[in-house]
Amino acid sequence: MAQLPPGIRFITSFSRDQWYRAFIFSLTFLLYASFHLSRKPISIVKGELHKHCAASHEVELDSYKEYAAQIQPLKKPFNTSQCGWEPFDKSNYKQLLGALDYSFLCAYAVGMYLSGLIGERLPIRYYLTGGMLASGLFTAMFGLGYFYNVHNLWFYIMAQIANGLVQTTGWPSVVTCIGNWFGKGRRGLIMGIWNSHTSVGNILGSLIAAYWVSTCWGLSFVVPGVIVAVMGIVCFLFLIEHPKDVSCSCTPSSSSKTFLNGTSRYRIQMPTLNAKENGKLQQDPEMQHLLTDSENCSVSLNSSTVVSGEGRHGTSAISFLGALRIPGVVEFSLCLLFAKLVSYTFLFWLPLYITSVEHLDAKRAGDLSTLFDVGGIFGGILAGLISDRLEKRASTCGMMLLLAAPTLYMFSTVSKMGLEATVVMLLISGALVNGPYALITTAVSADLGTHKSLKGNARALSTVTAIIDGTGSVGAALGPLLAGLISPSGWNNVFYMLMVADACALLLLLRLIQKELQCDADHTLFKEH
Repeated sequence: MAQLPPGIRFITSFSRDQWYRAFIFSLTFLLYASFHLSRKPISIVKGELHKHCAASHEVELDSYKEYAAQIQPLKKPFNTSQCGWEPFDKSNYKQLLGALDYSFLCAYAVGMYLSGLIGERLPIRYYLTGGMLASGLFTAMFGLGYFYNVHNLWFYIMAQIANGLVQTTGWPSVVTCIGNWFGKGRRGLIMGIWNSHTSVGNILGSLIAAYWVSTCWGLSFVVPGVIVAVMGIVCFLFLIEHPKDVSCSCTPSSSSKTFLNGTSRYRIQMPTLNAKENGKLQQDPEMQHLLTDSENCSVSLNSSTVVSGEGRHGTSAISFLGALRIPGVVEFSLCLLFAKLVSYTFLFWLPLYITSVEHLDAKRAGDLSTLFDVGGIFGGILAGLISDRLEKRASTCGMMLLLAAPTLYMFSTVSKMGLEATVVMLLISGALVNGPYALITTAVSADLGTHKSLKGNARALSTVTAIIDGTGSVGAALGPLLAGLISPSGWNNVFYMLMVADACALLLLLRLIQKELQCDADHTLFKEH
């Protein structure tokens, strides 16, 4: 009998369940990467919407505008100001560009609270598909302003508001789906890798937008819009919401682990342990949910609440207030508010900052800004790996936040010394800023969304995720707005604002960090006795 080819041996070495999980992991990764791909162009195009020009050219501008008005019906629409694209060619351009960011992020923050509640009551595949198709439309709509020579500020603001609202369909949907398919074992590492879709999307969005920004910035929006819409069709054709829909096991097997998130501990039993050692029969490790340990940090397996995992469609959706009562949701939500404030300020203003400091054109600044997201990929994976190893989510976030504040100060100083120093600091800052953000929005959200008090209600994960990310999105809206208001007084003041935000995020986690350390000490003492 002939030996099987290496490729076939590789394929058959994985089970049917493993192939399905790998497929869902990859598909949800690409789906949400496309969302972020469509958010990035606005930060790249800012340098083209407003160009620095000398005041001595005012007379030339008037004659140029008259000439443009005369030939406009005969030629394709083009920029009618040498200082940028009207109305962003005025001296208050930073406030106007900040208004675009604020419009999108405010709509996103408000919509996120509603999105989780709506998403629980609709099939994920339909809900996510509709959101992606609408997002593609409104992303492209912004770019159409270039081709139709639109210079009305409200046109661009309304496009941003509409896009912000429909993009809220993405995060609760993909996190719920990935939470259905993957269990708690090594959740930090798995979701740290998976959450790199944010940075991958930002990098691809930067490169695509930068390719056309100097020649036809409208395509910097139209092309990402088309990509998001196409991915929406892919979502409709291939997304599987739950493993039970294709007769797969609910969760993969995993080794014994005990995880802490500052308020809860859950213990997964090793398959090799016998019933006598544990006082009960072996149980499916992934059917055991988070255990509340507010009264006692050392919870034995005998006190575990075990749920069957059935009734996915029979359980009622959790209320908004019910989700807020889950221990840890409020603290992590407020921490994410400040962490996301820092991250999104970089997302929307970093290319313009690089243009101002390094005196690069919009394309080169956009390309260079992708290094921040490259650092973010490693930061998210590192945060997940450390939190799994230490079994402490809050402490991991706190450690990275503590390092992020002085790093931001160094970045503001070192970036003025040359391009090489800027490259290094972009990578380090990206890792420390995006690490806590990635960990809270993925592993922590999934931990809290499968809390013991939910009694196996998998549909509640969407609401918990939406509350945490929605609160974070309030900070995401405030960050770029404050940057637009503060930057005229100097970029150093913007960095001071970001350092204060990091300090606030750390302060909000101190109670959870203290509880994790106390639980660890109690657990050690319990073992000694």
